Amino acid sequence: MTYFVKNLQATSDLVSNLYNGIDTKGLTEKLHETMFQQGYKVISENLGNITYEKGNRVMRLLFGAFVKYFKFTVTLTPNTEGELVVNIFKQTSGMSGGLIGMNQVKNEMNRISIIMQMI
Repeated sequence: MTYFVKNLQATSDLVSNLYNGIDTKGLTEKLHETMFQQGYKVISENLGNITYEKGNRVMRLLFGAFVKYFKFTVTLTPNTEGELVVNIFKQTSGMSGGLIGMNQVKNEMNRISIIMQMI
């Protein structure tokens, strides 16, 4: 069963989705599971605010687009109808990888957006 209801907004820096039928704790567990399957690790987590990272920042700075590095922050906010609004923010521009790196981050944001719709 998917909890995804609809996409509220999608830009190059932010994806906002609406979920129903699951609480914050349950959705957080689903997010962790999904992101771990994609190779991400949690680097910080507060109530309703999680930052995921994949790759190595230092290696990205040294070797540019040859090394992939992605960082996203996910916020979970309940609304008045008992639904959850999940916002995914891009935390790195990919500039250290030049134009190729920026395109890699853009494509990863689109990929993560699609994967989040399957939760």
